[in-house]
Amino acid sequence: MRPMAPPTPHPPQHLFILTGASRGMGLAMAEQLLQPGHTLLCISRGVAESLPSRADKLGATLFQWTADLTEGAAVSARLAEWLATQSPHNFVSASLINNAGVIPDIVPLRDANPVDLAQALRVGLEAPMQLTAAFLGSTRHWHAARKVLNISSGLGRRAMASQAAYCAAKAGMDHFTRCLALDEAGQPNGAKVCSLAPGVIDTDMQSHLRGANQSSFPDRGNFERLKNEGQLTSPEDAARRVLAWLQRADFGAEPVDDIRNA
Repeated sequence: MRPMAPPTPHPPQHLFILTGASRGMGLAMAEQLLQPGHTLLCISRGVAESLPSRADKLGATLFQWTADLTEGAAVSARLAEWLATQSPHNFVSASLINNAGVIPDIVPLRDANPVDLAQALRVGLEAPMQLTAAFLGSTRHWHAARKVLNISSGLGRRAMASQAAYCAAKAGMDHFTRCLALDEAGQPNGAKVCSLAPGVIDTDMQSHLRGANQSSFPDRGNFERLKNEGQLTSPEDAARRVLAWLQRADFGAEPVDDIRNA
């Protein structure tokens, strides 16, 4: 009698939750995260039509939620409910990547629309805090390695005219990440966290900045120069570098960092 072949081992399962995954670097990260053994939950204003067939081809599990992150409390409640349905024994790692952000009209604060300001702060700061709270609270008893990667910006660390809301959101993201690192440091299986500036990327945001009114945005020329001199990183290359940072053995050693420090 021929001996039975041993069962094929299943690859380790890794969970990734990614916001702002429908375009730019977020879409590039989503495409690169679709690998065998990966479960990817994308939370975005729109659905990326290219992802389902890619997930099927590569043997990844994909969920896409359309959600308005200005309603962060509702989205984070939904995330907590979804995580409660997952078996913690299925995953060896679980990572939340807060990538979504909004740039309101590029004007001095005195001319800003209050609704636009509220949207930028809700999407760029309030929702990441709410989603992080839901993620960490729901997985606190998991044995999986847990990480939170907040996509920040150099503008969170350097002031720029006509960018008060975006700069404030990213500065707030940096500082809440510092607080979060202190929260998690003393916990059993505490999460590793980092707020990472990804460099200057050739996305719609850059086009928006280059198209701003010079009289309202004195730094427009600097962004035009970056484009003309070929100093912008492609979304695909930026995504690759950011995801490599997420996998570093020393991820979270510095709660606020810059990809250019690699």
